[in-house]
Amino acid sequence: MHNIYKSLLLSFFAGSLALGGCQTTRKADRLYENFDYSLAIEEYQEVFSDKEPTLQGAQRLADAYRLTGRTNETEQWYAKVVAMPESDPINTYYYAEALRSNGKYFEAKTQYQDYARKVPAEAARANAKAQASDAALKLLEEPASAIVVNETQINSGNADFSPTVYDQGILFTSDRGGNVSSDKDVDAGTYGWTGRPYLQMFYAQRNADSTWQMPAIASNTLNSVYHDGPAVLDSANTTLYFTRTHMVEKKQKDVNVDPTSWVKKPLSSDYVNRLEIFSARRDGTNWTEVTPFTHNKVEEYSVGHPAISPDGQVLYFVSDKPGGYGETDIYYAELQADGTWGQPMNAGNMVNTVGKEMFPGFDQNGTLYFSSDTHPGFGGLDVFKVKGSRATWSKPENLRAPVNSPKDDFGMVFMRGANNAQVGYLSSNRDSNNGTDDIYSFKLLSNAVLFVTTLERVQVKGKRAINQPLADVRLKLTPKETQDSVVAFSDRNGEYKFGVQKGTTYDLVGDKFGYLTQSALVAIDTVKLADTTRVTLIFDKSQKNQVIAIENIYYDLDKWNIRPDAAKELDKLVRMLKDNPSIKIELGSHTDSREGHGYNQVLSERRAQSAVEYLVSQGIARNRLTWKGYGETVLINGCADGVECTEDQHQLNRRTEIKIK
Repeated sequence: MHNIYKSLLLSFFAGSLALGGCQTTRKADRLYENFDYSLAIEEYQEVFSDKEPTLQGAQRLADAYRLTGRTNETEQWYAKVVAMPESDPINTYYYAEALRSNGKYFEAKTQYQDYARKVPAEAARANAKAQASDAALKLLEEPASAIVVNETQINSGNADFSPTVYDQGILFTSDRGGNVSSDKDVDAGTYGWTGRPYLQMFYAQRNADSTWQMPAIASNTLNSVYHDGPAVLDSANTTLYFTRTHMVEKKQKDVNVDPTSWVKKPLSSDYVNRLEIFSARRDGTNWTEVTPFTHNKVEEYSVGHPAISPDGQVLYFVSDKPGGYGETDIYYAELQADGTWGQPMNAGNMVNTVGKEMFPGFDQNGTLYFSSDTHPGFGGLDVFKVKGSRATWSKPENLRAPVNSPKDDFGMVFMRGANNAQVGYLSSNRDSNNGTDDIYSFKLLSNAVLFVTTLERVQVKGKRAINQPLADVRLKLTPKETQDSVVAFSDRNGEYKFGVQKGTTYDLVGDKFGYLTQSALVAIDTVKLADTTRVTLIFDKSQKNQVIAIENIYYDLDKWNIRPDAAKELDKLVRMLKDNPSIKIELGSHTDSREGHGYNQVLSERRAQSAVEYLVSQGIARNRLTWKGYGETVLINGCADGVECTEDQHQLNRRTEIKIK
């Protein structure tokens, strides 16, 4: 990830140990102290090319590499620093972080444990990171979660990240440089931290064949002469929320300086940079009414990384405001009746940790995606997802590889895909040698299995019905509230396995000529990774006078009310009747042989009528239903008058059957 955003909303102290500088590193030290890390790296490299580095010089060079996201060099130089006598223990932690970000989990675990021994006050944090290194190895054993492709046509050699779906393409943030304002005729300046231009928002249009047109800098209204972005467009495509910076004079002179200098003015120890959120209204092809977020408070803290819920009622964002759980937390504000945003509330400790939670965003179903460097993952920032809203969320789920990598992965955004495929874009510096980010497209793969079994119910005279496999059933699977479907056919064993997404509810419909259509509403479990949900569809032949014994529609002795277990079975019948709107049926009710014939006849008629009334109450037209009471005239076993039988045997006779009329 672009290192500006690694440190986004934070106040890092990039100072060195007070060990006294060396004459030959004065220029490098001056650049380092002014946060011009890219130039400082060049100077330190030149100095150390022909002499051994001091502890201060080596640590500063390692810090500069770390703060610019160059993880390979970071690992190399922290390895040298931790080997030096009197090295500060924090370098061991940074060394472990670099190892982990380079995918060296076993070595990283060793260094985390070493740091825990050196700094007991930090033992809990370090041991948690060590355990996360073990968890990363297990995550690598999981099947691929997605297809991820580098969008090379729009990426530059500089940082390109945090896209949002916009018109026929994407709006994204980049430091590739460009004319900021034609009327001002000013080019974007150079940011000393990275040695590259300031961040601006660009637009790239995607063609019908999935190729890209050349990115162009976005509206002058959205871009200033300093850093701008990232942004998010609401679902109505009328309001854009975006991040911008502000420099304020420090009230306390000893406060650490935020190194994220988003202004041309040379960085001064008397100033600190804060992030703010702004919104803009769409007016045709233009953006107007640029308005600051009500709860910006640059004098004290930053807010940024806006995300809007699909219904537009809740604005989520990231802040380092006091009182949170960690370095940066996700907060939310609710839209009020008068159009203002309510007081910010913390999204809670299910999402937020002692570390950094950043870059929130939503898919069309309202699932929240965010990045964290503390929830168990591969290292750096990993993308997680949760279900819920406001401060109530499910347990975060790591999206696994290749969505996540040992480097920084963030800024996940979704767009509508064919057949309801979960597709979109994300950002990562996984392929970078200089810490810059690229934009990737992704398509999430199935992370669960729906195992469907299709059976035919065969009536056996005098016995319970038996079920046998039914092949070549046409199965149509549709995510609920969409029109996108997948169609398949059951095999000769009456089986088929669909790839499905956890947390999604599907409509499943099975049909075959000569049989009644069957359907089911299937909710895929969210508890386990790559779990299997099993569903069985039982089919009856569709022919006149076909008698179907409905299992488990039983009645208590001398009763005709619908028991809860019978209601569940009748609900299946309701669904079958709705799936087959052209059929009419007769409900026949039967009793056992106990009590007199006249009593049983009346009882069976009441039972049949109560079943019909239940179906009508569930929306089935009365003219599709008839009922008949058979009393004890059609027993399915030998339990007639005078024959001793068990209660279970008598229960089999207290049944309801349907006949296709």
